[in-house]
Parts: sequence; structure tokens; C-alpha cells
Amino acid sequence: MKRKLVISDIHGCYEAWLSLLEKVDYDKERDQLLILGDYVDRGPNSREVVEHLIYLHDVHGAVVLKGNHDQRLVDLMRFKDEAVIRKFLSHGGRATVKSYLQTDLSDQEVTTQTVHEMIAAISKHYEYHIAFLNSLPYYAEDRHHIYVHAGLNPEYPDWKKQPQREFMYIKEPFLSKPTVVGKTVIFGHTQAEDIHGSPDVWFGEGKIGIDGGCAFGQQLNALEIDASGHYRTYKVGFHS
Repeated sequence: MKRKLVISDIHGCYEAWLSLLEKVDYDKERDQLLILGDYVDRGPNSREVVEHLIYLHDVHGAVVLKGNHDQRLVDLMRFKDEAVIRKFLSHGGRATVKSYLQTDLSDQEVTTQTVHEMIAAISKHYEYHIAFLNSLPYYAEDRHHIYVHAGLNPEYPDWKKQPQREFMYIKEPFLSKPTVVGKTVIFGHTQAEDIHGSPDVWFGEGKIGIDGGCAFGQQLNALEIDASGHYRTYKVGFHS
């Protein structure tokens, strides 16, 4: 069994992401990367993060899951709907626009028109980014763990049959109620600070939350699962 390294909610924090891979001494021959979604929005370098994840997936065999922000960017490119654009802009999308347009516009200068310019630029140069994000699975599992962006709804005894949206968006009742699965659920989406008052990895009963809130100026976490199944955590700050 390889050492497993689980990371989530990079949100365009490319420098922190590279620093974290260095800190955990990532080795593609020895380690299995599992990345749990939300690669774009809020942080400054969404384009670079997605480009690197494609490489890690295709060349290193990294497991890359889909988060709600990744799905929203896919929906934006597919439908170009004004309601989707408004939600995109209000949930950190301005940073993604600036990253893909490679511009130093202020947030106030990013308008609906600028979003349409980004859509055109992605369509011309980065359509493969959207195809990649659209192709990502909602979950992964091994003998002892289920990996997912947001969580599992305990109202579904057969968790794989829960609505697809739940894998990307659920908070309650997942956070407050016991799971109905026999494996530990490792998830992102909900900031650890919102669960236990600290951005450090949260270890709950049958659940481990790893979102360190990097794009909100906190930290990017990694959960190491060694060959014996023991856990170790790593973290780097937003400015690392």
C-alpha cells in the first residue's frame, strides 16, 4: 500500500499548493495523491492549479474529485446563464476571471462583460480544462475510507444513490449526525474552523474534515495516511 496524501479546497492557492507538496515530500512513485475538489475561485491562480492537476492526474495517476466550484465553472461555460454568472461572481469567481484572462483588474472592474471575455478565452485556449473538470468523479473509496468533496447524506443507507449535488454541497445533516457507512469519510467543503474553531484538520467520529480555508487567508492542509493506516497532518499558510 502506498502512502496516501489527501488535500482539498485549493481554490487557486497555487503557491501554497506547491509548498504543501514540497512539505509532505511528495513522490509519485511512493505516494497516492487524492484531491477532493474546489480548485478554482477565490485564490489568485485557478488556471495554474487546474493545469497542474491535469498533469498530476494524467501522468502521476492522482485521484481528482469534483467540487461545487468546479461544477459551477463547468455550468458557466456550458450555459452562459446570467443567474449562473451572478452566483459565480458572488462566490469568488472574480479571481478565476482574472486568472484565466491573466489581467490585474481589480475586483470592482470584473463585470458580467468581463466574465463573457473569460468564457471566450477559455473556449479558445482552455476548453480542455473544462472537459477535465466535467469528467471528474464525485467520490473515491478504498478499504477503510470514502473520499468526497462535501459529505454523505445519512438518510441514504446506500450512499452512492444520494443525489449528485449532495456529494458537492451537503453540510447538514452530514456534519451533525452519525454516518451510516462502515468507513471513515474524508471530506472538504466545510472549513475546519467552522466545525471545531481551528483551521487544522478535524477528526470526528467516522469523519475527517480537511478544508483549512486557504483562500480565506488561513491554511492548506494535507492528511497523510501511511501504509499502516496511521494519520499525520501537514499545513502551510496562505502566503507560503
